[in-house]
Amino acid sequence: MQHPAVIAIDGPAGSGKSTLGALLARQLGYVYFDTGVMYRALTVVALQQQLDLHDAAALATLAQRTQIEVLHPTIADGRQYTVLANGQDITPELRQPVVDQHVSFVAIQPAVRSELVRQQRAIGTRGQVVMVGRDIGTVVMPDAPLKIYLSASLPERARRRHAQHTQQHPDALERVASELARRDQLDAHVLQPASDAILINTDHLSPEEEVERVLALWRQEYTAAACPTTGSPAQPHPPE
Repeated sequence: MQHPAVIAIDGPAGSGKSTLGALLARQLGYVYFDTGVMYRALTVVALQQQLDLHDAAALATLAQRTQIEVLHPTIADGRQYTVLANGQDITPELRQPVVDQHVSFVAIQPAVRSELVRQQRAIGTRGQVVMVGRDIGTVVMPDAPLKIYLSASLPERARRRHAQHTQQHPDALERVASELARRDQLDAHVLQPASDAILINTDHLSPEEEVERVLALWRQEYTAAACPTTGSPAQPHPPE
């Protein structure tokens, strides 16, 4: 019996897609794959090799020579996934401040994006993946059987971000909202839901309620895959 191999989750910054993706993957036993880690991984490798991070041609060559894998956590250190670059576990390096400083330039290079999208698709086609990003349902995995597009109002997204980072970054709520609005403008070309995506507004939903909604949709897809034409009763046994 088949079940949806890929769950694609898209949405703007602060909409809750990362939280939903991680919880959902844990519930289903799927790999949680935030595609943004691919660009962070390539940035880590570029820094290790002391490349000029503003050399677009060098970055494109590096992307072609770097095989990035995203797996279930291999070490019980609180990580949500393990990221390998040419077989090397670089997960601890992904969130270093120096990576934060340079990843944006790496991520906007067309040749880099093209190669990493190819690798993202390869991971997705293996199945049992919750893939999270901004253009998963439209570009990376357009044939994903279950596509979710999360939305939330700007004030709610700002409130969440502010609550998450107040301890480390005591920014005013207005500043957080302004930064999210700027991100929305930069990402406007990829912040479009796929035509067959299911839209979920998360303004008044807890993460647990979001998971339950998507699990219900997952069960529907699971049942449809089990008996697509016969009309005979299916007997799926998805996780509870």
